[in-house]
Amino acid sequence: MSEAVNLAGRARVVEELWSPRIVARLNDYEIKVARIEGEFVWHAHPETDEAFLVLEGHMRIELRDGRVELAPGDLYVVPRGVEHRPVAETECRIALFEPRGTVNTGNAGGPRTVEARDWA
Repeated sequence: MSEAVNLAGRARVVEELWSPRIVARLNDYEIKVARIEGEFVWHAHPETDEAFLVLEGHMRIELRDGRVELAPGDLYVVPRGVEHRPVAETECRIALFEPRGTVNTGNAGGPRTVEARDWA
């Protein structure tokens, strides 16, 4: 990596909803940006925690026993194995921090499963 990465700037040009793009790697972790809107699928990541950082907009992480509201600059870590569903009433741009190869739909699978692509 030969230059700084502006996460919000990169997230602004992602075209597809719910389709993370890898912007950097740190050891065995990938830092991804994504545009989200609407409800994602309920899922869990049995092997890893998952960190969400809101860059622009608002979102919530629904949990089976509650919810966490996130505004720009807010970070929330979903603990490994905890079932959750990201939701954004209006378009929101986020950064995700998770181990290399983490599947976006975790253990749920289904049509929303996509492989994160490198920024290129």
